[in-house]
Amino acid sequence: MATLSKKIDFAVIIKVKNANPNGDPLNGNRPRTDYEGFGEISDVCLKRKLRDRLLEKGEKIFVQSDDNKRDDYPNLRKRAEAVLGDVKNLPDIRNKACETWFDVRAFGQIFPFKGSNKKSKKKEAEDASGTGESASGVSIGIRGPVSIHPAFSLEDISSQIISEQIIKSTSLEGDGVNRQPDQMGMKHRIGKEVIYVTFGSMNPQLAERTGFSDEDTDVIKAVLPKLFENDASSARPEGSMAVKKVIWWEHKPGKVGQYSSAKVHKTLTVNSDGSYSFSNLAGLTPEEIDGF
Repeated sequence: MATLSKKIDFAVIIKVKNANPNGDPLNGNRPRTDYEGFGEISDVCLKRKLRDRLLEKGEKIFVQSDDNKRDDYPNLRKRAEAVLGDVKNLPDIRNKACETWFDVRAFGQIFPFKGSNKKSKKKEAEDASGTGESASGVSIGIRGPVSIHPAFSLEDISSQIISEQIIKSTSLEGDGVNRQPDQMGMKHRIGKEVIYVTFGSMNPQLAERTGFSDEDTDVIKAVLPKLFENDASSARPEGSMAVKKVIWWEHKPGKVGQYSSAKVHKTLTVNSDGSYSFSNLAGLTPEEIDGF
């Protein structure tokens, strides 16, 4: 199958209201913010949701969450060993992994393997700095062609965060009156409707190494507008998060795009109410895809 024939850039405009889009475990699980108070959804979080939507479409995914697992493997090691255990040649391992799992050929992955040779610390350091091999094993790095930015809000959300105390658990014995302090917790949400924007790109040169194809881009294009469907939780009730628009730029065929991704992304101006406008780039017309 031919690999990606042209560079692609995209943007996703996201609506958040009465939800915690991405809690920060180092800050009491409050919505993530940068140092200026703007909201943030990490790229890891966005890729997790993409993987879940791809699983629902029947694609094979290597990094599966426990809540949405579609096979019987208890962890990533077992899943990798089941497919790659009999493959000895390093290039063949890369090829097999990319051929098997959609997220590997799209986003890349690190596969650490145990080694069997004993080496001196000096030799181990030399090998590790040059090839990634060591006495304890080898790490096979696969660099994927699809990159996604963290999503940032268009306004300071610090004053929009609502925090409320909740009961995390109740007593299973007696009358339930004597609750301990650790049974109380906090729940946070953004009360006002806030717009987040993220950008991404697909690189034809890196796609050649993983086998990422034009057909694969069509799959991602189809799931981006549905990024938050089937993603409800206590922190993100149904309808509290949704994609308003996906903006999709397809460059002319070739390994190098017509313009840099930075230049393409800057042509999009999004307002705090979710409306947007473009500045034109000759020969590059964006496609506007509706979300909810």
